Amino acid sequence: MAKDIKYLELLSKSFPTIQAASSEIINLEAILNLPKGTEHFVTDLHGEYEAFQHILRNASGVIKRKVDELFGTQLLDVEKKELCSLIYYPEEKLKLLKKKKNINEWYRITLVNMVKVLEVVASKYTRSKVRKALPQEYSYIIEELIHESLNDTNKHEYIYSILNTIISTGSAERFICAIAHVIQRLTIDSLHVIGDIYDRGPGAHLIMDLLCDYHNVDIQWGNHDVIWMGAAAGSAACMANVLRMSLRYANLETLEDGYGINLLPLATFAMDVYGDDPCKPYMPKAEINDHFTEKQARLVAQMHKAIAIIQFKLEGQVITRRPEFKMDDRKLLHKIDFEKGTVHIDGVDYPLKDPRFETVNPADPYALTPEEADLVERLLNNFTHNMKLEKHVRCLYSKGSLYLVRNNNLLFHSSMPLNEDGSLKEVEVYGKIYKGKALFDAVDKVARAAFYEEKDQKLKEYAQDYMWYLWCGPDAPPFDKDRMATFERYLIADKTPHKETLGYYLRYKDRQDICENILKEFGLVGDHCHIINGHTPVKTIKGESPIKGGGKRLVIDGGFSKPYQSETGIAGYTLIYNSFGLLLAQHEPFCSVEKAVREAIDIKSFTRVVESVTKRTLVGDTDIGNVLKGQIKDLKMLLSAYRSGIVFEKKVQ
Repeated sequence: MAKDIKYLELLSKSFPTIQAASSEIINLEAILNLPKGTEHFVTDLHGEYEAFQHILRNASGVIKRKVDELFGTQLLDVEKKELCSLIYYPEEKLKLLKKKKNINEWYRITLVNMVKVLEVVASKYTRSKVRKALPQEYSYIIEELIHESLNDTNKHEYIYSILNTIISTGSAERFICAIAHVIQRLTIDSLHVIGDIYDRGPGAHLIMDLLCDYHNVDIQWGNHDVIWMGAAAGSAACMANVLRMSLRYANLETLEDGYGINLLPLATFAMDVYGDDPCKPYMPKAEINDHFTEKQARLVAQMHKAIAIIQFKLEGQVITRRPEFKMDDRKLLHKIDFEKGTVHIDGVDYPLKDPRFETVNPADPYALTPEEADLVERLLNNFTHNMKLEKHVRCLYSKGSLYLVRNNNLLFHSSMPLNEDGSLKEVEVYGKIYKGKALFDAVDKVARAAFYEEKDQKLKEYAQDYMWYLWCGPDAPPFDKDRMATFERYLIADKTPHKETLGYYLRYKDRQDICENILKEFGLVGDHCHIINGHTPVKTIKGESPIKGGGKRLVIDGGFSKPYQSETGIAGYTLIYNSFGLLLAQHEPFCSVEKAVREAIDIKSFTRVVESVTKRTLVGDTDIGNVLKGQIKDLKMLLSAYRSGIVFEKKVQ
């Protein structure tokens, strides 16, 4: 009782009177009966900034559907496309329209149409929430426009007077931009990014800029995110992998332009050591053209080989000092016969495509040369003392986690370690054994220690090594294969040792009973509970469905990354969870921002219902609703305390 009184006294500072507490109860009870906000789920963005930001701007096609429903035959198709294009890219579109004839009349018509769209998307939220989304300079005017009807003859002249004044004062363009951005914001209430923001595409840093400032986002770490986080935390093995992958795809924009990583020391070292080496297995996966010449490709291949050899050495060192990782099979440099040019794997001697290892000492193959050691130190310093990368990694930690449970959905990037019989597998993390939810919690904690731990140096060093394990370890939840066969794929022509065997979770992808057991482990039971994953591209082109496990598991990696689109046949999925149920949007490739602006070309998206509900989902049915119900309960206790004299009302200043 004493604790309750102390808490109620604190609560009374926010609600000092019976009237204040009563008003808040009325407000919260009303909010519980509004439709739930729309959640968007995306995954495996892999640096494809332009396509991703377009999906956010058009809300996976939701804005186009609302425009079609709202205007029907009132507007021509071309007019509706132009209106949508203006909502998506207002600043860019307006630059093209400045020379338009009768521009003031166009402003007037456009403002009316945009206000109608805003009125529709704002209708499911409280005025307070809408007000918070509005730009302060136009907040009052926009509120007046969306809450007053043009059909009301009493307000007709009033509204048109506002519109005319906006135009006459030269504010039309800024006002249109403001409304467009509010429409975008309100159409997506919350965004879930289920991992793999980094690598392959050129714009991961731009995606991170966008996400760090986004109004409501959470991120579940993928293994491609973890490797960048590990590099920023000080793991040399993680850093080497980041550099190798960027060079493999000749994707240096994020490294050099995004984060200002100085690759000159690596280029100098590579030219010195591999100047006469053709480096054929290390030629980048990039098209030779006027923008990327053969000479540039050769230099990238030399840098690629240099960092790959360093990576194999650094990984061998991690495996040696962490026997608990059980990854000795990934140490391959000491299995090379340098005279014969072969490597011994699983009882077989395989010829190497490139037998030249200029910096590898057969007597101590995992030792860095003095030049390599100096290079690693200089490169790692670029990652650990990088203000922009640090900002983005802190964002990944503050807005992110290994997993998330939200509104009956369990979100994680890849996998849950399982035994062959489908039961939860016990895995060692920092000397202790965990499984299921406890394993995920332990992994999340260690991942944070890699970056934030300051007092326990032993834990920090382990955590930095563990970040590399999360990238490629056999029981790592963001990975879950028996191996990452980088060495074999680079250097062995025979594809037999290339095979990477999936973990049991990925193999049992259609087992509904396993999905239900995992959901139960996280406290989710019932017909409308789902696991939502990415990581594994869904081969839609071959008829594979993203809906698995009897509808209990949804895999929404549809190929945002261009290198995967030949496998998937599409260019990404978005899962949309609104008050009517779950919708899956399947997207075709994005052309360009220029075409989207100039020609009003939108991403073509096919949407299908995954699951519908018989009764519309309200805020009261969600996790936020449960929080609000708790607040209502506390406020009712405060009312009772006021009325019984346990707590006294405060004088309002």
